[in-house]
Amino acid sequence: MNREIAQIFENIADMLQLKGENIHRYLSYRRAAETIRDLPRDLRAISAEGGLTDLPNIGKTLADKINEYIETGKLEFYERLKAEIPESLLDIMRINGVGPKKAKLFWDELGITTVAELQAAAENNQLAGLKGMGSKSQQKILDGIQALSRQTGRTPLGKALPAAQAILDILLAMPQVIKGEIAGSIRRARPTIGDVDILVAVQDMSDSAPIMQTFVSMENVARILGQGETKSSVELVNGLQVDVRVLPLARWGTGLQYFTGSQAHNVKIRQIALNQGYSLNEHVLSPVDSNGDIIPDAPKLTFETEESLYEQLGLSWIPPELREDMGEIEAAQTHSLPHLITLDDIQGDLHMHTTWSDGKLSVREMAEAAYQRGCKYIVITDHSRSLGIANGLSIERLLAQQEEVRRVDAEMNGKIRVFHGTEMDINADGGLDFPDEILEQLDFVIASLHVSLRQDEEQITRRLLNAIQNPHVDLIGHPRAQQIPHREPVKADMDAIFAAAKQHNTALEINANPIRLDLEANYARRAIEMGILLAINTDAHQAEQLDLMHYGIRTARRGWVTPDMVINTWDVARFQAWITDQT
Repeated sequence: MNREIAQIFENIADMLQLKGENIHRYLSYRRAAETIRDLPRDLRAISAEGGLTDLPNIGKTLADKINEYIETGKLEFYERLKAEIPESLLDIMRINGVGPKKAKLFWDELGITTVAELQAAAENNQLAGLKGMGSKSQQKILDGIQALSRQTGRTPLGKALPAAQAILDILLAMPQVIKGEIAGSIRRARPTIGDVDILVAVQDMSDSAPIMQTFVSMENVARILGQGETKSSVELVNGLQVDVRVLPLARWGTGLQYFTGSQAHNVKIRQIALNQGYSLNEHVLSPVDSNGDIIPDAPKLTFETEESLYEQLGLSWIPPELREDMGEIEAAQTHSLPHLITLDDIQGDLHMHTTWSDGKLSVREMAEAAYQRGCKYIVITDHSRSLGIANGLSIERLLAQQEEVRRVDAEMNGKIRVFHGTEMDINADGGLDFPDEILEQLDFVIASLHVSLRQDEEQITRRLLNAIQNPHVDLIGHPRAQQIPHREPVKADMDAIFAAAKQHNTALEINANPIRLDLEANYARRAIEMGILLAINTDAHQAEQLDLMHYGIRTARRGWVTPDMVINTWDVARFQAWITDQT
């Protein structure tokens, strides 16, 4: 339900923009869509409690529309818009270089309503003569259509971040570059991203030419979309668009803040600036008069750091992962932002696999690899017997593995502790894969969903509740069983799941593998607000995957997670005491 309504509101925003409506009107729908998409609860439950207008960016008008859709399965306002504006125009707006004005131009002048019609018109040279168009613009549209056909949607963070970092590393090695940063939704650690934004700073803008030339000449560039002094854009061979901007060092703070986003966060920051007598853009803070007009001769303020910009506005610096207009600005105004977890806080990894099931390394090799990465303790959690495709362990093999784990733990002589556990399947009928008399012999028990993931909400919820209520289960692994971007989360009553986890002191996992990132940030935030403990684990199947922990940390930070709420930030004595108390 949430995803359906969020998409409808997003479409309404696009249609209103196509119509040329006031920016505040269509932005209200776009912000509402973002709020709904990130909600950790079903809108139906919130509506039943009368709490819709308590949500960020949801006023009475939008609450009424949500209730209308919940009650009738349709939204009359949206139906009227679709009768007025062909929905297929929204696909045209997604072509690089085509915004709402051009989409409306093509529709008004040539009756074009689909991408196919636009492509045919461009190939027949029908666009070049339109107002504001030309042969170059027409070719750019054809190129944009080809690029769109190569795209499969938003790019997972796990693919976008390494690609962006590789480009940034090359630029940082150039003598002209003083500093650089990946901005946009990657810096905010959203699980999927659209385009990549990279910023670099120089002392003198005359240094930008060699930087841009190096960027557009990289071997993985398929096509140059634009090249200039301050901004260049390319399409990589994998279809990802990357924009590089060069900023003077004196304006680094304003530029980095602006291009990090989100849009909703920036709109509110600009309003705060305006209330204080300034106009804020990506370059400077400009004094304005009582009408909001920039005072021509007044000195403008520039900022080399984001911290100094936020301080000028009376705010604490806001970590980029929080910048979604979800209460972070209000917390910054009162200097009450949380102390977010960092990678340095992690002391252990509680979820990993070895050659006993579907891992690549032995117990000893995984322990050594974790030790080299600074871990103080790990838990070996190979798959249970029902997961035959992953070489799951029978009871006999599980107990034999325990002997090996104990031996390796002793051989490590305290430099790293090695505990024995399992990632046990929650079976399709709700039963658990090992009996209680076996589970009580283990140090740590993870219960996870791997099969029958298309069951209805009632069945999935019952399975998860059965696992949470078992006194031997310490952690629910990747609770929503999503795989980005190929598999949607399971349908479950998360209100019931959270209530049970709180009651039974069962921890929930943030799985750091970028394919999962599960729990998602919005659910993690709700969990800690309820006092539910979390664990951030790599689910590593080989040594290199132990390095994925930072993705889980980024997700946790988006969820306002503090280190005290994450059990694998505790020292080994506290962790061991907790798992002992659990049994």
